[in-house]
Amino acid sequence: MRCPFCKEEDSRVVDSRAADDGNTIRRRRECTSCGKRFTTYETVEKIPLMVIKNDGRRVVFDRNKLLNGLIRSCDKRDIPTERIIALADEIEKELRNTMNREVYTRDIGELVMEKLKNFDEVAYIRFASVYRKFADISGFREELEALLREKNPS
Repeated sequence: MRCPFCKEEDSRVVDSRAADDGNTIRRRRECTSCGKRFTTYETVEKIPLMVIKNDGRRVVFDRNKLLNGLIRSCDKRDIPTERIIALADEIEKELRNTMNREVYTRDIGELVMEKLKNFDEVAYIRFASVYRKFADISGFREELEALLREKNPS
């Protein structure tokens, strides 16, 4: 790390500690040439996650859209906001951990449905009704029957 005072390239780390809730490492350094101390911060480089829409457009992943969809499906349910936020975090983490820099909206929708199925069945059905675009009650009934078959495989 280059010293900001004398521009020498050699410095030693005097102290390291986590900062920003563990997302950053703060390093206190000392220049081996001039002896002055300075601080550097090390963070993980985040490459933007791109979403491929149904019409082929590419947009940057918006966590707020995911969170709003989850909140709407959990509306009037006795689910603490913290649990909904944790679910959004889990879904986003899973999307980012695939190491794919582009993800299709249908893959996001399917992942959300998979997670909601175990999270809250009513929220799952609400999300499915919008995501699957049920045209009539028969589509709604088929989704309910599939959910019941999964829950009680007899």
